[in-house]
Amino acid sequence: MMEKTREEICVALLLLLTSVPASASVEVQPSANTATVGDTVTLSLVPPTALRSGSWAVGDALVITWLGEQQAVFPSHSGRASVDIGSGALTLSAVTVADSGVYVVQGSDPPLRASAAITVVEIVSNVTLSVNQTALTEAKSSAILRCSVSSGSSLSFLWLNSSSEVTASDRVHTTDEGSTLIIIGVTRYDQGPFRCHAFNPVSNGTSDPVNFVISYGPDNMALTVNGNGTTSFPSGSNLTMLCSAQSSPPAELGWAIRGEFVSKGPLLEVFGVTEEQTGPYTCRAFNNHTNLSSTITKHILIGEPISNVTLKAQATDLVEFNDSAVFTCSASSGTSVSYAWLNGSSVITGNESVQLSDGGAKLTIVVTRYDQGPFSCNMSNGISHEVSSLVYLKISYGPSNAMMTLQPMKLAYRTGDNITLSCSADSSPAARIWWMFDGMDLDKTGPQLHLQSVTESNSGNYTCMLHNNVTSRFSSESKMIRILSPVTEASVHIVGSQPILNNSFTLTCRTTGTVESITWMHNWSPLYSDETRVLSMDNATLTFSSVMLSDNGNYSCMASNAISNISSQWFMLDIFYGPEKPWILGPVTATIGDNVTLICHAPSNPPSSYKWIFNGSVVADTFTYVTPPFTAEMNGTYTCMAHNNVTGKNSTAHKMITALYPITDVQVEAPKKEAVEGQLYTLTCNVTGPPDLLTVDLNWFKNGHWLQVDNQTTFFTDHKNIMFNPLQKNHSGQYHCSATNAVSAVASPPYLLLVKFGPETPVITGPEFAEIGTTAHFNCSANSYPPSTFTWWFNGSEVANSSMLTTAPLSFNMSGAYTCVAHNDVTGGNRSTTVVLTVVEAIELVITNSSVPIQHENFTLTCEVTGPYEQIYWLKDDMHLNANTSTTNGSMSNDTMSNDTMSNDTMSNHTMSYHIENNTLHFTPVTLYDDGVYKCVASSQVGEHPSAPFSLLVNYGPLSVHISGPGSAHMGSMVTLVCSASSRPDCDFYWYVNNQASILSTGPAITFPALKPYEGNYTCVARNPVTDITLHQSTRFVVVGKSAVLQVPSYGALLLSVFALSLTTFLHGGGLPA
Repeated sequence: MMEKTREEICVALLLLLTSVPASASVEVQPSANTATVGDTVTLSLVPPTALRSGSWAVGDALVITWLGEQQAVFPSHSGRASVDIGSGALTLSAVTVADSGVYVVQGSDPPLRASAAITVVEIVSNVTLSVNQTALTEAKSSAILRCSVSSGSSLSFLWLNSSSEVTASDRVHTTDEGSTLIIIGVTRYDQGPFRCHAFNPVSNGTSDPVNFVISYGPDNMALTVNGNGTTSFPSGSNLTMLCSAQSSPPAELGWAIRGEFVSKGPLLEVFGVTEEQTGPYTCRAFNNHTNLSSTITKHILIGEPISNVTLKAQATDLVEFNDSAVFTCSASSGTSVSYAWLNGSSVITGNESVQLSDGGAKLTIVVTRYDQGPFSCNMSNGISHEVSSLVYLKISYGPSNAMMTLQPMKLAYRTGDNITLSCSADSSPAARIWWMFDGMDLDKTGPQLHLQSVTESNSGNYTCMLHNNVTSRFSSESKMIRILSPVTEASVHIVGSQPILNNSFTLTCRTTGTVESITWMHNWSPLYSDETRVLSMDNATLTFSSVMLSDNGNYSCMASNAISNISSQWFMLDIFYGPEKPWILGPVTATIGDNVTLICHAPSNPPSSYKWIFNGSVVADTFTYVTPPFTAEMNGTYTCMAHNNVTGKNSTAHKMITALYPITDVQVEAPKKEAVEGQLYTLTCNVTGPPDLLTVDLNWFKNGHWLQVDNQTTFFTDHKNIMFNPLQKNHSGQYHCSATNAVSAVASPPYLLLVKFGPETPVITGPEFAEIGTTAHFNCSANSYPPSTFTWWFNGSEVANSSMLTTAPLSFNMSGAYTCVAHNDVTGGNRSTTVVLTVVEAIELVITNSSVPIQHENFTLTCEVTGPYEQIYWLKDDMHLNANTSTTNGSMSNDTMSNDTMSNDTMSNHTMSYHIENNTLHFTPVTLYDDGVYKCVASSQVGEHPSAPFSLLVNYGPLSVHISGPGSAHMGSMVTLVCSASSRPDCDFYWYVNNQASILSTGPAITFPALKPYEGNYTCVARNPVTDITLHQSTRFVVVGKSAVLQVPSYGALLLSVFALSLTTFLHGGGLPA
């Protein structure tokens, strides 16, 4: 057969792949999303899918197409692309940067479409950093750094200054996708070293460092004299001045004294200075690269130290505000002196009352009482300082701040009180004090005046007078004293007529004692004059111009003066009124034969008396009237009259009563014929009682709900009748009608309407397929009332006469149509439905295995099926197993999971590794995590058929061996060592001693006496008879202490003989008996 050309395959595939839908169940999974140039990349389909025809493309460009076993690789990937037709995987070798993109796979047999993106990048190599120049000047120069690589793609760049990352700012930014760094206006901190770090997802590289030489300064200058900041020195001192500045390159330094250049260099020394050398000393710095200069200056003072400071005052005995204190400060030696004046510890500064003169050596103060001192003078010149001795002043002042106090302190005093008046003032020397009353001299001197048992005549203005005979000044202070008698009584009384609504009414407050004010309260709230309540000028009388009900309540008055107050008892105001318009409580209708109760009430104070009038006659004289049994003649108007014997007023009200007949019975009546669906049907509501049904309201209800009309249900004869036209099955239900008038409401008993209908089309439930030899069960139902009867027919013959049909054991000739016929004996209707049954061959399943399951070995389960089926799947512990996968085993048994002796590699393997091929489940390999109950399930047209459960228990071990028992024992005692191993099935155990070749004993336990010949290394060998794995463990046993007394009962003599024989054999080189 001639080989197809690539063009033929492409054309055929393009036709096959037209309109292929995307598959949601298949994904493309690259071996690497980001690959390196030259790598091999595989794009796999998950799950792997065999495609008989398909194509791979990157973007819009085809890479490879295939049809059957024929593949066509396009020139762009010639020699570098291949596809695994069995799994659909695309393999690209020697990939380049141009191979980056979105790869799309399309298949037409089966139809699918899926995609994934890969990126191919080139490895970074030879990162190089170049700069425009390295010699820069601070703030004037800009640095440009460029980063380049010999190879590399998809690059990102990171810039470093020393070990710190360079970040963008207003003067630092990057360009060219980060490969160029620009620093505008470099600073001294931008010297480096700078490095460029270039990287992509697969590689990185860093350039060699680059440093800048940055010229800056001079600035931040400093100047010290003799190693500190002192600037004043005594004559004859030696001065060493040191100057410094921050500068690169270092600045040239020079010195000038009082503006005259004297020397170069950072150091200036001056010896034996004199006062003439006082002045400014300047250091100048100059940078010949930046062409910048800076200076620093200090003023140096040279002088003589101060000694013998003296302070003198012209006078020390002075009067406040009249005299001035004059102080003079002097010293026997000292130059360039400054003065500081102190009053106590406070510094004195110049103001309106303080003057400094003679260069600060003279102090003049207009004295106050606070200027008594001590005063001192502090002379200094930066070289030394000295403080004078203290000087005190004696200041006479006052009297001032005169103050009078009263004991006790009150606004007013009660007659009979004792009062003490005290007078004081600030004065030096102390002032003379005398007393005056209302301008009259009391001929009383001294700081206190005592008033005993005062009366109202002692009320007035008291003044104390003060005089200082040194300052010749006067002062005084006055207080007004009020003395009152207390208030002793207050009460409220009515003036004139009683309080009747809307009439004038007056209350008055009667008092005893000296009253200064009266206040009124109404219900605990202050009362003031308003539009209807008026208080007299002295508040003693309260007048209501037109008293209202809102004025009811408690009233009191309180009389008071400055020293006392008293409140009256509460006066209860209760206003007489009414009667107002009465209201009558009672019905407007009355049932024949009932007694009617009428109640009348009219608001009134005091309460009114009442009369009832009917047809001009008084029928009752109380507020309640009960009629005799009501008759038609008692229809009419009933009148209530209310009377108040205090106000003398009457008021009336009327009530109209009408007699009514009650409803006694209500019934629903139906026609005698059957209620059959599709016919006309009527229900009637019959009411007994009222002679006139026009006063009765009729309403219909169905199943307890208000009955609504529709196009099949209508009312006529004022709701007396319901007509169903035509009658439907949903009209079935309980009906009742209710009749209501003004005096009664009666509902009929419920009437059950059952509509006969059907049968409707029957519904058959049962299988469409059944296996040969089994029985099929069918059920037929049809909506019908009364319930239908059923018959079943097959091949023209009746096979059953009930709703259920159970066939005999099926054979192939029993396939065919089964018909159910439903019949209603009342409506005479028949309906039928047919179901087709197909008899198929039966299937059976059994799980087999060809080998023993041993841990870490391959193991296979096979599902053997007889009979037709569509598919097979596997269950483990009733959970589905996915095909071709390794999954975490969440159903591993607790006893296996909790095995403490399991090896690390076993415990770390928490997954099942298996794949399903046709009807076979392969474990590659089988592990403990595969333990469980397995079933295979075959699906057919009849349903799902599970196999009998297969319990898989994986044989393993031994994983570890452990010997328990003592390592030593006292001589003569009995010793038991027990050997255990983690294994399935249980191991066979063999004991050896001291590495001898012969078996000492078998079984998990060994018992021997603690005797010297039994000392040594005991080894337990565990062998799994299924896995044929052997593992051993050893322990050493020694005998300690002296021989114990061995108690040998009679039945133990034989055992002791065995021990002796064993010992003899052991001593002659033989092994212990098994």
